[in-house]
Amino acid sequence: MVKKGFPSVHFYDQDFVDIYEKSWVWMADSWQSGTKENGFTDKFLNYPENKVINQFEACLSTFFLVYSNNIYPAQTSLDNFYSKQEESGAIRANYSLDDGKPVFTNENPEGLNPPLFALAEYNIYHKMGNKKRLKEIMPILENYYNWLEENFKAENGLYAVPLEATMMGNSPREGTYYPLDFNIQQAINVLYMSAIGDILNNKEISFRYKRLYFTLKTRITNLMWNEAENFYFDLDKDENQLTAKTIAAFWALLAELPNEDRAIGLISHLKNPETFGSENPFPTLSLDHPDFHEDGMGFRGSVYSPFTFMVVKGLEKYARYELARECSIRHLYYMLDTLHPEGEEKGNIYEAYLPHKEGPAVWQAKNSFPKTMFLTYTALASITLMIENVLGLYISLPRKTVDWIMPTLEIMGIEDLSLKRNMITILSNNSSRGWEIRLESEKLYYFTINILDEDKKKTLPIPSGKCSMLIGKLE
Repeated sequence: MVKKGFPSVHFYDQDFVDIYEKSWVWMADSWQSGTKENGFTDKFLNYPENKVINQFEACLSTFFLVYSNNIYPAQTSLDNFYSKQEESGAIRANYSLDDGKPVFTNENPEGLNPPLFALAEYNIYHKMGNKKRLKEIMPILENYYNWLEENFKAENGLYAVPLEATMMGNSPREGTYYPLDFNIQQAINVLYMSAIGDILNNKEISFRYKRLYFTLKTRITNLMWNEAENFYFDLDKDENQLTAKTIAAFWALLAELPNEDRAIGLISHLKNPETFGSENPFPTLSLDHPDFHEDGMGFRGSVYSPFTFMVVKGLEKYARYELARECSIRHLYYMLDTLHPEGEEKGNIYEAYLPHKEGPAVWQAKNSFPKTMFLTYTALASITLMIENVLGLYISLPRKTVDWIMPTLEIMGIEDLSLKRNMITILSNNSSRGWEIRLESEKLYYFTINILDEDKKKTLPIPSGKCSMLIGKLE
């Protein structure tokens, strides 16, 4: 089923394998080329019906394109945005596919989007290992950061931007002047710019952005955290906390903002059936909010794969691997329900899903909602969450490491994954000798197996060729 060249996954539920494989096949219809008129020189992933390329979608798409074995290069979507950077450092949210010019709206006159370039580049580096690229793009990231700081940072140290910049459309966040998510995303931005400085062995860059991170972290914690509610909130112009609990708060986990005690409180909302503990994880608006809608209605209750992806990646930061896996599996089951409906109805995958029952989200006032085959969103679940959280594989090419975090022993694995000209295969199997992991590689790398329910963790060098290890023999 998978086009030749993509890595294959193995899992006991074949439906999960099918949606993974189909995602790569479907992607061919969304792979576009630039034109002389728009000036996009590199091929990129884009929803076929879009009239623009969008910065948020481009950054998100890199998190699954890195697993394409470079058949669909992850970095080219970002390069098209870098090529449009203005002298001021500005990079806009949307650029026209007709003429390549920025597209603005009344609601977002400066064309802002979540600043996620540094996070995306850090992840690309660990999957592709291209240090030279980081050195080349760092000035672009710095100029972009400076533009954001000079134009949108207020005296209190927080960023005041329009709500449309958060990509949360009709979320009931009226009165918001300092959006929670944008401020946290900027903290993520400087955190990973500092990490890139470390990779480049540039102590000045590393220190500068680490200091900016801790400064912004302190501002967000002091002004936006509510101890009684165990939650982060948007602020109005007078720095008063607003009352809407939205999915935006969970960006804080990805930014590593809360200490362990606060993280416990925040994560408890993900399991609370009165706030964010819906059957399909996770609604974009708290279940107890008066504007929450069972039909989703855009950001009034719909479940969007990129926001579920964001929460899952945040859970990883706090070592909640089992909860992260459970939520990934539950979300994928809801996607499978629409891909394989009962009866003769044709199956599909969607931009957004219902929080409590099978089916796509509904928004009567918006005919185009939800988009079908919106892979820049949905492949985050069907590919990235499948590899990283359902299978539990975490890969760093520059470190030459593969970590396999398994909540429990199951028959699963990955085959023919490229680690920069090094094809690897990792499969677990219950053989006559007991549970066994079979490995195949063209070059040496370091493999860590971490079986959570058996409290077994071991790191071993994996030589070139084929080898196997028996779990029962691990100390």
